[in-house]
Amino acid sequence: MGEVSAEGLTLHLLREAREMVRSSPLGVINTPMIPWFQTTLPLNSHCNIHIKLENMQRTGSFKIRGVANQFARRPEGGHFVTMSAGNYGKSFAYASKHYGSKGKVVMPETAPVSRSILIQSFGVEVERVPTTCLRNVVNRCVQKENMTFLHSYDDLDLIAGHASLGMEILEVMPEPDVVVVCCGGGGLLAGVAAAIKLSGCDKTRIYGVEPEGACTMYKSFIEKKPVGMEARSIASGLAPPFAGTLPFELCQRYVEEIVLINDEEIKAAVSTLYRSGLVVEPSGSAAFAAIVNSKIPELEGKNVVCILSGGNIGKDELANFPD
Repeated sequence: MGEVSAEGLTLHLLREAREMVRSSPLGVINTPMIPWFQTTLPLNSHCNIHIKLENMQRTGSFKIRGVANQFARRPEGGHFVTMSAGNYGKSFAYASKHYGSKGKVVMPETAPVSRSILIQSFGVEVERVPTTCLRNVVNRCVQKENMTFLHSYDDLDLIAGHASLGMEILEVMPEPDVVVVCCGGGGLLAGVAAAIKLSGCDKTRIYGVEPEGACTMYKSFIEKKPVGMEARSIASGLAPPFAGTLPFELCQRYVEEIVLINDEEIKAAVSTLYRSGLVVEPSGSAAFAAIVNSKIPELEGKNVVCILSGGNIGKDELANFPD
């Protein structure tokens, strides 16, 4: 990726990306945003919470938004490579099949084999390697096989595509007081935060949520630079080895705070959501977990948005969660 700074993400660029995503042949959905009180979910504070159901998005997560913008801005018939253990790889493969482009996903060998099979079903090649070799294998593909690398979170086009979710929130709730977003590499959090702040919502507080065992953005905020760590969490989608450089810059500029939740709180959130009729994967339930465990300050009487970012969890995995 060429050097891009936070200044490059302008409101004009976000509006262009919103139109790209809206008109994408990939069929990105303007997902429902429902009031919390229209569900059976428990609530321990008196505030007006809306839930953005991105678990109902095409390919099962928000990732298709960024992918739609990435592919729309690259030549058709390209040969692309990425590294992903999960939802980005699925959206990348879906887009590759639709656009008729050759694709390859380099995946850590710790990822479920079922995920490899799913991605291969779209006609995309999968190479499973030790986590420490991911970057080297991608570099080999770029240098020796002349592939173009698409980053799964540290990419301007991707972040601008994810920002479409923030724009949709403002169509339903024009001036939210608080928005709560999960954070892995930071692409979604950066895009949503930029969309809301650049649209003029200066007073909106935006919180990122990370697992304690995979708190790269939290540590980056402390160190004042993007850092890596050996991330471990049941929320594998929120556990990349390092925070993205551009997401870090944008989050530093637009995000109030990164809060932490533990794996037990994530597991309980998945179960609570499921009992209320919402199928949400561990990574997708992080923002909800932060709200129900009182990690977000001063919610009383506020207009709050909670993003459920993905629903890619199988029946076999759900069986491992508490009733």
